[in-house]
Amino acid sequence: MSRGGWTLESFDRLIHEPARLMIVTILNAVESADFLYLQHETGLTKGNLSAHLAKLEEGGYVEIEKTYKGKIPLTVCRLTDAGRDAFSRYRAQWEVFIKQTRTSRK
Repeated sequence: MSRGGWTLESFDRLIHEPARLMIVTILNAVESADFLYLQHETGLTKGNLSAHLAKLEEGGYVEIEKTYKGKIPLTVCRLTDAGRDAFSRYRAQWEVFIKQTRTSRK
């Protein structure tokens, strides 16, 4: 689908997947978030969240730090600079698409 320079293929497919988009959106709004917070906010299962975080980490968009809070394991996630840049580009692409869609309906 093409609309004056915009194509579906131009969107970052790593971010575009709904669960990963939720994760990246949340992490963009905070400095970092722990695994349980992300699980609560996204409603994803532990396994599903873990798999999506692994994909984002492989893509260089998320940094995952495994540590302890006392004796309790703690997994802290944060967007990398590359992740923030990718999310910013993704949002900008949607803004262009929305403007073009409104213009084409007039």
